[in-house]
Amino acid sequence: MDHTAHLSSDPDLWQNGTFLFHLTADNTSSIYTAVMSPVIDKTISILMIIVLFITMVSMGCTMEVSKIKHHIVKPKGVAIALLAQYGAMPLTAFCLAKAFQLPEIMAVVVLICGCCPGGAISNLLALALQGDMNLSIVMTSCSTLLALGMMPLLLYLYCQGFSNLQNAVPYVDIIISLVLILVPCGAGILINYFRPQYSKTITKAGVTIMMISAVVVTSITIAGVGGSILTVLSPNLMAIGALMPFIGYSFGYVISSLFRLSKPERRTVAMETGCQNIQLCSTILKVAFPPAVIGPLFLFPMLYVFLQLIEALVLIVLFRCHQRFTRKEKETYKLATTGETLKDSSAGTV
Repeated sequence: MDHTAHLSSDPDLWQNGTFLFHLTADNTSSIYTAVMSPVIDKTISILMIIVLFITMVSMGCTMEVSKIKHHIVKPKGVAIALLAQYGAMPLTAFCLAKAFQLPEIMAVVVLICGCCPGGAISNLLALALQGDMNLSIVMTSCSTLLALGMMPLLLYLYCQGFSNLQNAVPYVDIIISLVLILVPCGAGILINYFRPQYSKTITKAGVTIMMISAVVVTSITIAGVGGSILTVLSPNLMAIGALMPFIGYSFGYVISSLFRLSKPERRTVAMETGCQNIQLCSTILKVAFPPAVIGPLFLFPMLYVFLQLIEALVLIVLFRCHQRFTRKEKETYKLATTGETLKDSSAGTV
């Protein structure tokens, strides 16, 4: 059965400007009720599209043609990062959805999140970990461009592993969304190329607007759907939201170590793998699916980014502590070596 078509066409779901979200899956039956007026729903959709446009322009402003060319000529780091991004994360999302026996629509949400390209926030985390910023920016650029083909392909392949998901994913809407994000991204690249003096300002503004909008959209949605927001905070989704970035960080570091990348490159690949483009994911979920189908689940990427940032901050603190500890050891060793050298030289003089 095509539950998505059934849900979106059922007139009983729409009453007095509200919607009833209902889902029945194999061995799992879940009912979520939420009240959200069409005006609020439309406002959230428009706001998310505008913010995504601004965010993609700011991301494009961080991309430099010369750096992209350099990594294309020597593509080892980018190839490993793309393998981790589009190999590990979709597979992780699929395995976790199976392991936790998620209902159909929840499984789609997790799969879409896992198949998304890397996000701009990974650049900030790579900077905090003293990673290779050129590789980070190029990796974000390449994964965003490849998303146009990789996201629909990976979603189609992994949906075959679920009995009722083959027709539940709106591939055309997702492809249209991906095509549209390339336009502002391309505009950002052009701005950075012809007017580089404006790039930093646009990038800072884009990050600020993205953070503010996340709070605003979440607040409006909570006010609109009320208690149904607890759907997103269910134990299964909380566990998946915590495990996905952790597995991504770990796999990214391990695979880059096996290919003997430098330590800054390893940290960069780890961040790029675990960090997803949450703004893109939320917008696709909100725009591509009817409200009666997606309900409040389009906020799952917000949960993901919250847990992703907590884990990243823990890694940054551990890295800084390790760095300070090893620096003190080196300084102590250097002082001891210097003292012994002075003693030896004074003894030789005598």
